[in-house]
Amino acid sequence: MRIGNVTNENNTEIQNNSSFKILAVDDEVGILDSLSIFLKRTGYAFTGETDPIKAVQMIKDEHFDLLLLDFIMTPLHGDQVVEEIRKFDKEIYIILLTGHKDLAPPLETIRRLDIQGYCEKSNKFDQLLLLIESGIKSVQQMREIKKINIELEKTYERLEKSYIESIQTIRYTVEAKDTYTRGHSDRVSEYSVLIGKKLNLNESDIKLLQIGGLFHDVGKIGVPDSILQKNAKLTDDEYSEIKNHPSIGAHILSTASIFKDIIPIVKHHHERYDGKGYPGKLKGEEIPYLARIAAVADAFDAMTSRRVYRNSLPINTVIEEIEDNKGTQFDPQIADAFLDILKNDFDKIKEIMEKYKEN
Repeated sequence: MRIGNVTNENNTEIQNNSSFKILAVDDEVGILDSLSIFLKRTGYAFTGETDPIKAVQMIKDEHFDLLLLDFIMTPLHGDQVVEEIRKFDKEIYIILLTGHKDLAPPLETIRRLDIQGYCEKSNKFDQLLLLIESGIKSVQQMREIKKINIELEKTYERLEKSYIESIQTIRYTVEAKDTYTRGHSDRVSEYSVLIGKKLNLNESDIKLLQIGGLFHDVGKIGVPDSILQKNAKLTDDEYSEIKNHPSIGAHILSTASIFKDIIPIVKHHHERYDGKGYPGKLKGEEIPYLARIAAVADAFDAMTSRRVYRNSLPINTVIEEIEDNKGTQFDPQIADAFLDILKNDFDKIKEIMEKYKEN
Protein backbone atom coordinates (compact mmCIF):
# COMPACT_ATOMS: atom_id res chain seq x y z
CA MET A 1 0.00 0.00 0.00
CA ARG A 2 1.55 3.30 -1.08
CA ILE A 3 -0.39 6.49 -0.32
CA GLY A 4 -0.77 8.69 -3.36
CA ASN A 5 -0.45 5.78 -5.80
CA VAL A 6 -3.82 4.17 -5.15
CA THR A 7 -6.33 4.09 -8.02
CA ASN A 8 -10.08 3.64 -7.92
CA GLU A 9 -9.55 0.10 -9.23
CA ASN A 10 -8.26 -0.85 -5.79
CA ASN A 11 -11.68 -0.56 -4.18
CA THR A 12 -11.00 -3.14 -1.49
CA GLU A 13 -7.98 -1.27 -0.17
CA ILE A 14 -9.86 2.04 -0.18
CA GLN A 15 -12.75 0.46 1.74
CA ASN A 16 -10.30 -0.96 4.29
CA ASN A 17 -8.64 2.43 4.69
CA SER A 18 -11.99 4.02 5.54
CA SER A 19 -11.86 2.35 8.96
CA PHE A 20 -8.84 4.49 9.91
CA LYS A 21 -9.51 8.00 11.17
CA ILE A 22 -6.81 10.64 10.73
CA LEU A 23 -6.87 14.08 12.37
CA ALA A 24 -4.52 16.80 11.09
CA VAL A 25 -3.93 19.93 13.16
CA ASP A 26 -2.22 22.85 11.39
CA ASP A 27 -2.82 26.59 11.36
CA GLU A 28 -2.14 26.66 7.61
CA VAL A 29 -5.42 25.94 5.83
CA GLY A 30 -3.56 25.17 2.60
CA ILE A 31 -1.70 22.28 4.26
CA LEU A 32 -4.96 20.83 5.57
CA ASP A 33 -6.60 21.13 2.13
CA SER A 34 -3.70 19.32 0.45
CA LEU A 35 -3.72 16.54 3.06
CA SER A 36 -7.49 16.22 2.73
CA ILE A 37 -7.27 15.68 -1.02
CA PHE A 38 -4.43 13.16 -0.68
CA LEU A 39 -5.83 11.11 2.17
CA LYS A 40 -9.50 11.13 1.21
CA ARG A 41 -8.53 9.96 -2.27
CA THR A 42 -6.84 7.00 -0.60
CA GLY A 43 -10.01 6.27 1.35
CA TYR A 44 -9.07 7.45 4.85
CA ALA A 45 -11.58 9.18 7.11
CA PHE A 46 -9.83 12.58 7.33
CA THR A 47 -10.54 15.58 9.54
CA GLY A 48 -8.62 18.86 9.52
CA GLU A 49 -8.52 21.41 12.36
CA THR A 50 -6.69 24.75 12.71
CA ASP A 51 -7.33 25.26 16.45
CA PRO A 52 -5.09 23.06 18.67
CA ILE A 53 -7.32 23.52 21.75
CA LYS A 54 -10.37 22.42 19.82
CA ALA A 55 -8.38 19.45 18.48
CA VAL A 56 -7.57 18.23 22.01
CA GLN A 57 -11.29 18.26 22.83
CA MET A 58 -12.10 16.42 19.59
CA ILE A 59 -9.74 13.60 20.57
CA LYS A 60 -11.41 13.46 24.00
CA ASP A 61 -14.85 13.20 22.41
CA GLU A 62 -14.17 10.72 19.59
CA HIS A 63 -11.62 8.14 18.51
CA PHE A 64 -8.84 8.94 16.04
CA ASP A 65 -6.15 6.47 14.97
CA LEU A 66 -3.47 8.88 13.81
CA LEU A 67 -2.67 12.53 14.51
CA LEU A 68 -0.67 14.79 12.18
CA LEU A 69 0.37 17.72 14.32
CA ASP A 70 2.09 20.99 13.41
CA PHE A 71 4.73 21.99 15.97
CA ILE A 72 4.67 25.81 15.78
CA MET A 73 1.08 26.95 16.49
CA THR A 74 -0.81 29.35 18.73
CA PRO A 75 -1.98 29.38 21.45
CA LEU A 76 -0.36 25.92 22.03
CA HIS A 77 2.74 24.46 20.41
CA GLY A 78 2.63 20.87 19.25
CA ASP A 79 4.50 19.47 22.24
CA GLN A 80 2.00 21.15 24.59
CA VAL A 81 -0.87 19.63 22.61
CA VAL A 82 0.70 16.17 22.92
CA GLU A 83 1.25 16.71 26.64
CA GLU A 84 -2.49 17.26 27.06
CA ILE A 85 -3.47 14.35 24.82
CA ARG A 86 -1.18 11.87 26.57
CA LYS A 87 -2.99 12.55 29.85
CA PHE A 88 -6.02 10.67 28.52
CA ASP A 89 -4.93 8.90 25.32
CA LYS A 90 -1.74 6.79 25.30
CA GLU A 91 -2.50 4.96 22.07
CA ILE A 92 -3.09 7.51 19.29
CA TYR A 93 -0.21 7.43 16.79
CA ILE A 94 1.34 10.90 16.54
CA ILE A 95 3.46 12.37 13.74
CA LEU A 96 4.90 15.81 14.49
CA LEU A 97 5.40 18.26 11.62
CA THR A 98 7.60 21.35 11.51
CA GLY A 99 8.62 23.87 8.88
CA HIS A 100 11.58 25.04 10.95
CA LYS A 101 14.30 22.44 11.57
CA ASP A 102 16.14 24.68 14.04
CA LEU A 103 12.97 25.07 16.13
CA ALA A 104 12.20 21.37 16.38
CA PRO A 105 11.64 19.95 19.89
CA PRO A 106 14.58 18.11 21.48
CA LEU A 107 14.81 14.33 21.19
CA GLU A 108 14.19 14.01 24.93
CA THR A 109 10.78 15.70 24.51
CA ILE A 110 9.84 13.50 21.54
CA ARG A 111 10.79 10.37 23.50
CA ARG A 112 9.05 11.47 26.72
CA LEU A 113 5.77 12.24 24.97
CA ASP A 114 5.90 9.03 22.89
CA ILE A 115 5.75 10.81 19.54
CA GLN A 116 6.16 8.04 16.96
CA GLY A 117 7.17 10.12 13.93
CA TYR A 118 8.77 13.42 13.04
CA CYS A 119 8.82 15.10 9.63
CA GLU A 120 9.95 18.42 8.22
CA LYS A 121 7.45 20.17 5.96
CA SER A 122 8.33 20.46 2.29
CA ASN A 123 6.66 20.90 -1.08
CA LYS A 124 6.81 17.15 -1.50
CA PHE A 125 4.76 14.80 0.67
CA ASP A 126 6.89 11.70 -0.04
CA GLN A 127 8.51 11.34 3.39
CA LEU A 128 5.31 12.29 5.23
CA LEU A 129 3.33 9.74 3.23
CA LEU A 130 5.85 7.02 4.13
CA LEU A 131 5.42 7.93 7.81
CA ILE A 132 1.63 7.88 7.51
CA GLU A 133 1.75 4.47 5.83
CA SER A 134 3.99 3.14 8.59
CA GLY A 135 1.72 4.61 11.24
CA ILE A 136 -1.42 3.08 9.77
CA LYS A 137 0.25 -0.33 9.54
CA SER A 138 1.26 0.01 13.18
CA VAL A 139 -2.30 0.97 14.18
CA GLN A 140 -3.64 -1.98 12.21
CA GLN A 141 -1.29 -4.33 14.02
CA MET A 142 -2.25 -2.80 17.37
CA ARG A 143 -5.89 -3.60 16.61
CA GLU A 144 -5.00 -7.21 15.99
CA ILE A 145 -2.98 -7.45 19.20
CA LYS A 146 -5.87 -5.93 21.18
CA LYS A 147 -8.16 -8.65 19.87
CA ILE A 148 -5.60 -11.25 20.87
CA ASN A 149 -5.19 -9.66 24.29
CA ILE A 150 -8.94 -9.90 25.03
CA GLU A 151 -8.81 -13.60 24.28
CA LEU A 152 -5.64 -14.10 26.30
CA GLU A 153 -7.19 -12.69 29.47
CA LYS A 154 -9.77 -15.49 29.71
CA THR A 155 -7.54 -18.17 31.20
CA TYR A 156 -3.88 -18.49 32.17
CA GLU A 157 -3.36 -21.62 30.08
CA ARG A 158 -4.85 -20.01 27.00
CA LEU A 159 -2.73 -16.92 27.67
CA GLU A 160 0.49 -18.93 27.57
CA LYS A 161 -0.50 -20.79 24.43
CA SER A 162 -1.77 -17.76 22.55
CA TYR A 163 1.23 -15.71 23.67
CA ILE A 164 3.62 -17.92 21.74
CA GLU A 165 1.22 -18.30 18.80
CA SER A 166 0.71 -14.55 18.44
CA ILE A 167 4.47 -13.96 18.52
CA GLN A 168 4.98 -16.50 15.78
CA THR A 169 2.11 -15.18 13.64
CA ILE A 170 3.34 -11.59 13.63
CA ARG A 171 6.96 -12.68 13.23
CA TYR A 172 6.11 -14.77 10.18
CA THR A 173 4.28 -11.78 8.71
CA VAL A 174 7.49 -9.76 8.99
CA GLU A 175 9.56 -12.57 7.53
CA ALA A 176 7.24 -12.78 4.54
CA LYS A 177 8.05 -9.12 3.84
CA ASP A 178 11.79 -9.22 4.47
CA THR A 179 13.84 -12.19 3.23
CA TYR A 180 16.84 -11.18 5.38
CA THR A 181 14.72 -11.56 8.53
CA ARG A 182 14.03 -15.23 7.77
CA GLY A 183 16.15 -17.18 10.22
CA HIS A 184 17.71 -13.97 11.56
CA SER A 185 15.32 -13.61 14.51
CA ASP A 186 15.70 -17.29 15.43
CA ARG A 187 19.47 -16.98 15.47
CA VAL A 188 19.45 -13.70 17.44
CA SER A 189 17.16 -15.37 19.97
CA GLU A 190 19.45 -18.36 20.44
CA TYR A 191 22.67 -16.29 20.49
CA SER A 192 21.09 -14.04 23.14
CA VAL A 193 20.20 -17.07 25.26
CA LEU A 194 23.79 -18.35 24.98
CA ILE A 195 25.12 -15.00 26.19
CA GLY A 196 22.55 -14.84 29.01
CA LYS A 197 23.56 -18.28 30.24
CA LYS A 198 27.24 -17.33 30.02
CA LEU A 199 26.46 -14.34 32.25
CA ASN A 200 24.57 -16.62 34.70
CA LEU A 201 21.24 -14.81 34.30
CA ASN A 202 18.14 -16.29 35.93
CA GLU A 203 15.59 -18.37 34.03
CA SER A 204 13.14 -15.48 33.82
CA ASP A 205 15.68 -13.25 32.04
CA ILE A 206 16.73 -16.14 29.78
CA LYS A 207 13.09 -16.55 28.73
CA LEU A 208 12.81 -12.81 28.00
CA LEU A 209 15.95 -12.97 25.87
CA GLN A 210 14.53 -15.91 23.95
CA ILE A 211 11.17 -14.25 23.21
CA GLY A 212 12.64 -10.77 22.80
CA GLY A 213 15.11 -12.08 20.25
CA LEU A 214 12.37 -13.75 18.25
CA PHE A 215 10.33 -10.56 18.29
CA HIS A 216 13.01 -7.84 18.12
CA ASP A 217 12.35 -6.90 14.47
CA VAL A 218 8.54 -7.00 14.58
CA GLY A 219 8.48 -3.22 13.94
CA LYS A 220 9.50 -3.91 10.35
CA ILE A 221 5.80 -4.62 9.79
CA GLY A 222 5.50 -0.82 9.62
CA VAL A 223 8.32 -0.31 7.09
CA PRO A 224 7.14 -0.07 3.45
CA ASP A 225 7.75 -3.19 1.38
CA SER A 226 9.51 -1.10 -1.28
CA ILE A 227 12.24 -0.31 1.25
CA LEU A 228 12.56 -3.75 2.84
CA GLN A 229 12.80 -5.46 -0.53
CA LYS A 230 15.05 -2.92 -2.24
CA ASN A 231 18.13 -4.48 -3.84
CA ALA A 232 20.09 -1.24 -4.06
CA LYS A 233 21.54 1.23 -1.57
CA LEU A 234 18.91 2.99 0.52
CA THR A 235 18.45 6.75 0.34
CA ASP A 236 18.78 8.81 3.52
CA ASP A 237 14.98 9.00 3.83
CA GLU A 238 14.63 5.25 3.34
CA TYR A 239 17.32 4.55 5.92
CA SER A 240 15.47 6.86 8.33
CA GLU A 241 12.38 4.72 7.77
CA ILE A 242 14.31 1.53 8.60
CA LYS A 243 15.59 3.18 11.79
CA ASN A 244 11.99 3.66 12.94
CA HIS A 245 11.38 -0.09 13.31
CA PRO A 246 12.41 -0.41 17.01
CA SER A 247 10.00 2.37 18.04
CA ILE A 248 7.25 0.97 15.82
CA GLY A 249 7.72 -2.49 17.32
CA ALA A 250 7.56 -1.13 20.86
CA HIS A 251 4.41 0.83 20.03
CA ILE A 252 2.75 -2.23 18.50
CA LEU A 253 3.45 -4.30 21.60
CA SER A 254 2.48 -1.57 24.09
CA THR A 255 -1.25 -2.35 23.88
CA ALA A 256 -0.83 -5.85 25.34
CA SER A 257 0.38 -6.18 28.93
CA ILE A 258 1.81 -9.64 28.24
CA PHE A 259 4.48 -8.07 26.05
CA LYS A 260 5.62 -5.37 28.49
CA ASP A 261 8.78 -7.16 29.65
CA ILE A 262 10.18 -7.65 26.14
CA ILE A 263 9.47 -4.08 24.96
CA PRO A 264 12.87 -2.79 26.22
CA ILE A 265 14.62 -5.40 24.03
CA VAL A 266 12.49 -4.56 21.00
CA LYS A 267 12.85 -0.79 21.41
CA HIS A 268 16.53 -0.54 22.33
CA HIS A 269 18.40 -3.32 20.50
CA HIS A 270 19.97 -0.73 18.18
CA GLU A 271 21.28 1.55 20.92
CA ARG A 272 25.07 1.86 21.20
CA TYR A 273 27.11 1.85 24.39
CA ASP A 274 28.63 5.22 23.40
CA GLY A 275 25.21 6.84 22.96
CA LYS A 276 25.30 7.04 19.16
CA GLY A 277 22.60 4.46 18.50
CA TYR A 278 18.84 4.78 18.03
CA PRO A 279 16.02 5.46 18.74
CA GLY A 280 16.84 7.03 22.11
CA LYS A 281 20.61 7.66 21.88
CA LEU A 282 20.85 6.01 25.30
CA LYS A 283 24.35 5.55 26.68
CA GLY A 284 26.05 2.88 28.80
CA GLU A 285 23.86 1.59 31.60
CA GLU A 286 20.97 3.76 30.46
CA ILE A 287 20.38 1.03 27.90
CA PRO A 288 18.31 -1.85 29.35
CA TYR A 289 20.65 -4.74 30.17
CA LEU A 290 18.81 -7.37 28.11
CA ALA A 291 18.74 -4.99 25.12
CA ARG A 292 22.53 -4.70 25.39
CA ILE A 293 22.76 -8.48 25.13
CA ALA A 294 20.41 -8.60 22.12
CA ALA A 295 22.46 -5.83 20.47
CA VAL A 296 25.59 -8.00 20.50
CA ALA A 297 23.67 -11.03 19.19
CA ASP A 298 21.98 -8.93 16.48
CA ALA A 299 25.25 -7.39 15.30
CA PHE A 300 26.96 -10.79 15.21
CA ASP A 301 24.22 -12.27 13.04
CA ALA A 302 24.27 -9.23 10.74
CA MET A 303 28.01 -9.66 10.21
CA THR A 304 27.79 -13.42 9.62
CA SER A 305 24.81 -13.24 7.24
CA ARG A 306 24.88 -12.65 3.49
CA ARG A 307 23.63 -9.29 2.27
CA VAL A 308 22.92 -7.98 -1.24
CA TYR A 309 26.08 -5.89 -1.13
CA ARG A 310 28.48 -8.38 0.55
CA ASN A 311 29.07 -11.97 1.61
CA SER A 312 29.09 -13.05 5.24
CA LEU A 313 32.24 -12.05 7.10
CA PRO A 314 34.75 -14.68 8.29
CA ILE A 315 34.54 -15.49 12.01
CA ASN A 316 38.05 -14.16 12.66
CA THR A 317 37.04 -10.81 11.14
CA VAL A 318 33.85 -10.76 13.22
CA ILE A 319 35.82 -11.44 16.40
CA GLU A 320 38.13 -8.54 15.57
CA GLU A 321 35.14 -6.26 14.95
CA ILE A 322 33.60 -7.12 18.31
CA GLU A 323 36.95 -6.63 20.05
CA ASP A 324 37.44 -3.24 18.35
CA ASN A 325 33.93 -2.05 19.26
CA LYS A 326 33.92 -2.95 22.96
CA GLY A 327 33.01 0.16 24.90
CA THR A 328 31.79 2.01 21.80
CA GLN A 329 29.10 -0.08 20.13
CA PHE A 330 28.93 -2.87 22.72
CA ASP A 331 28.82 -3.23 26.50
CA PRO A 332 32.39 -4.48 27.26
CA GLN A 333 31.29 -7.13 29.78
CA ILE A 334 28.69 -8.57 27.41
CA ALA A 335 31.05 -8.43 24.45
CA ASP A 336 33.71 -10.30 26.45
CA ALA A 337 31.20 -13.00 27.41
CA PHE A 338 30.24 -13.55 23.76
CA LEU A 339 33.87 -13.47 22.63
CA ASP A 340 34.61 -16.21 25.16
CA ILE A 341 31.85 -18.32 23.58
CA LEU A 342 33.18 -17.63 20.06
CA LYS A 343 36.74 -18.54 20.99
CA ASN A 344 36.17 -21.47 23.37
CA ASP A 345 32.72 -22.88 22.64
CA PHE A 346 32.20 -22.21 18.93
CA ASP A 347 30.44 -25.55 18.37
CA LYS A 348 27.31 -24.10 19.98
CA ILE A 349 27.40 -21.12 17.60
CA LYS A 350 27.98 -23.39 14.62
CA GLU A 351 25.05 -25.57 15.65
CA ILE A 352 22.71 -22.54 15.64
CA MET A 353 24.05 -21.42 12.25
CA GLU A 354 23.41 -24.86 10.78
CA LYS A 355 19.97 -25.11 12.36
CA TYR A 356 18.78 -21.84 10.74
CA LYS A 357 21.02 -21.91 7.70
CA GLU A 358 20.38 -19.25 5.05
CA ASN A 359 18.95 -20.40 1.75
